[in-house]
Amino acid sequence: MPLKHQIPTLLIYSRLVLGFLIVAVTLLQPNFYPILTVIFLTLGLLSDIFDGIIARRLGISNEKLRRLDSNIDQVFFICAIASIYLQQPDFFKQYFWPIIILTLFEAAIYLVSFIKFRKEVATHSLGAKIWTLFLFALLVQVTLTGQGQILFWIVFWLGVLTRTEIIAIILVLKQWQNDVPSLKQALRIRKGLSVQQNRLFNG
Repeated sequence: MPLKHQIPTLLIYSRLVLGFLIVAVTLLQPNFYPILTVIFLTLGLLSDIFDGIIARRLGISNEKLRRLDSNIDQVFFICAIASIYLQQPDFFKQYFWPIIILTLFEAAIYLVSFIKFRKEVATHSLGAKIWTLFLFALLVQVTLTGQGQILFWIVFWLGVLTRTEIIAIILVLKQWQNDVPSLKQALRIRKGLSVQQNRLFNG
């Protein structure tokens, strides 16, 4: 395999390393560790954006790669959120129940996908991508300030809406499929139509 074809996989695994680095700096607390946390979060977000774009440009985006991407995304954000909880526990205590509700919605999409398809979810919907950007902004703000009231509620409600859409996408699809941009596109797939292409998302 040409070296350039390994770039998306390397970017995905780099996110795993960055997640562990966030945990490490939280536990060790070197000088300016909140800044290091933000740097690792940013690098993780950039790797998440570009792994899919590069894979599609190289024509190597496939089920195995997208499932790997989804699984490592989960590990990365679990590492990040757990670490930021250790850094700013008061924020998480303040929003304990909304966070629990959002966590249950996240767990529900995996449960529904496993029950229906015996596979983890990897829809990579456009709504979920937008939600990830807001979640990133919230995590940065909480890391640096311990605050994030307005941004938290945007993340909460957007998270509920996008998790609900993903569950609907899973229920609509007859067969498991990765990279389904929206419920509208899932309905097209169910009718036997092709997914409408987007240059950045799935083109």
